[in-house]
Amino acid sequence: MLIAQAVLETSNTADFSLWPVADLPPYGFMALSGRMSSLEVGTALAVLADCNARADDDDLPTADAAEAVRGLLETDMVIAPGGLRVHDTRTDATVDPGCCCGLEDWRAWLDVADGGTVWLGHDPSPRLEHADGVVRLWQDGADTGNALPGQLVEITVGEIPALLRTVREGLQGFLALTEQWAERHVPSLAAELVARLDGGLTIGAPLPGAPGRDGT
Repeated sequence: MLIAQAVLETSNTADFSLWPVADLPPYGFMALSGRMSSLEVGTALAVLADCNARADDDDLPTADAAEAVRGLLETDMVIAPGGLRVHDTRTDATVDPGCCCGLEDWRAWLDVADGGTVWLGHDPSPRLEHADGVVRLWQDGADTGNALPGQLVEITVGEIPALLRTVREGLQGFLALTEQWAERHVPSLAAELVARLDGGLTIGAPLPGAPGRDGT
């Protein structure tokens, strides 16, 4: 069985104090879904707030949670370090996004379903190739044409739309939890935050064969 998840790369939040966060190690990945704890949602939003802080605010301390969230609301484009994780339960092989990959581009996988490719990051350098209706993924493919090390994940092209619908469902669940979180921590900005993440991560727009956020 193949499992695809939207994942966000965690950062060092040891000194973060604007709102409660989970005690997670940096430089790992957390799956975004409707099953996250409030502390995990807080961690995800701390990562997003930090990555989308205005450049001219880098050397200034952030006064409170509302100020940090406003920085996320005012960014031109939402940056979300991470991407899609694909796991094969039959072989226990997993491919995570590489460095500099962005979750905001997760819908680019629609191009893979049409025979195209997608940026998966580097260091390590995940590699994707097409072969007879199958997409092959390696965690570290580097930039060589040699035989690739490690286990691979194989996805038939026909499976990709269903996998992406699962990813979108997870993001919709995260968005619902974000609304609950914001109503507790930044109630005056809750609606704006949900709308910004919905648009910036392209969550609500329907996928082929999937209903929209309003059920249509």
